[in-house]
Amino acid sequence: MSRLLPRAIREGGHEFTFLTRDLHHYLRSAPEGTAHPLLAARNVLTAETNDVGPLLPEVERLHGALGFDGVVTSCDYYLPTVARIAARLGLPGPTPEAVENACRKDTTRRVLGEAGVPGPRFAVCADRAEAEQAARELGFPLVVKPVDLCAGMYVRRVDDERELSEACRAIADFPLNARGQLRAPVLLLEEFLDGPEVSVETVSFDGTTQVVGVTDKSLGGAPAFIETGHMFPAALAPADLEAAQDTAVRAIKALGLDSVVAHTEIKLTAAGPRVVEVNPRPAGNRITELIRHVTGLDLAAACVDVALGRTPDLRRRATGLRSAAVGFLVPDTAGTLESIEGSTQVRGAQGVLEVQLAEPGRTVKAAGSNNEYLGHVMAGDAEGLGARARVETLLSGLRPLVSAR
Repeated sequence: MSRLLPRAIREGGHEFTFLTRDLHHYLRSAPEGTAHPLLAARNVLTAETNDVGPLLPEVERLHGALGFDGVVTSCDYYLPTVARIAARLGLPGPTPEAVENACRKDTTRRVLGEAGVPGPRFAVCADRAEAEQAARELGFPLVVKPVDLCAGMYVRRVDDERELSEACRAIADFPLNARGQLRAPVLLLEEFLDGPEVSVETVSFDGTTQVVGVTDKSLGGAPAFIETGHMFPAALAPADLEAAQDTAVRAIKALGLDSVVAHTEIKLTAAGPRVVEVNPRPAGNRITELIRHVTGLDLAAACVDVALGRTPDLRRRATGLRSAAVGFLVPDTAGTLESIEGSTQVRGAQGVLEVQLAEPGRTVKAAGSNNEYLGHVMAGDAEGLGARARVETLLSGLRPLVSAR
């Protein structure tokens, strides 16, 4: 999103001001052949974005000088801040309460439970002692989560008290998120949901939620939950497709989300669909690009439109593809990346849409979340739902060579 949103703003004929507390966080090189997204900014300004109290009047002063029409972010951790800024300035956007409830996994569970939207049995625990007691009541296996992180960070399946204790300790030892914000010292325990996982991509505007489609997901890295790939559209039976879509729309309504592009993750269990989480922003991990390749819809552009209070263009266009998939190169050893063999053949393969691979010399960590990928491959299928198989074949031809540190 940090690249797709600036592109969508520019292609929509708009300009943007970029506000950050730490410009150095973003001063990484752009992918080969692309310009750095911040080069498109009309202004780049610095403010303490982690302290909302003084930030709101500061942005109000900036608004008086620059005249903003909308507020967006590419970072999960600033979604509640953006909602509060928009409300303060009288600009379009979801209510701060709805966004805060969606961004806190424990609050999402409470709100959806009160509305009768199906999810796992759960417990919210203040510390490890409470978690151990709750685990005895819920029963193993369980999933342990921090309530306010993203990208699958520190989400773990636990099968006994020892694993539970280790998971709780790991979360407690990570007090700040990637943007330097103090985390909530709360643990979320959920019953383990067995079944395939999908995500429902939606756009809500003017009180109506429109389903764009359903994406499937492959997971690996147990006991972590690392996303290893996606395909759009998901290969689902019609009944499962309808059930997933209906459940996502109910969840968005229960949370009170409007003027938002959302990515709702759902497990398809034997007992029916169960909500994993509701993300009040466009999908990450290149899912938005899978959708664009298949349908012609640009969800980054829709995100900009709803932030401006404009009806998003959700008309589908012929693209020549019936499915598109992405697969991620997930490291299982730590060290230094020497090379990725097979990349030349993969880049030249039929149906390839994107190949992005890490450069030699990169420090590699054994993956524990979605933050440690060594790259991805994206491919399409013009005939049917064969994109996933094509991507998996291509990934099997890539061989990362990692030397010990």
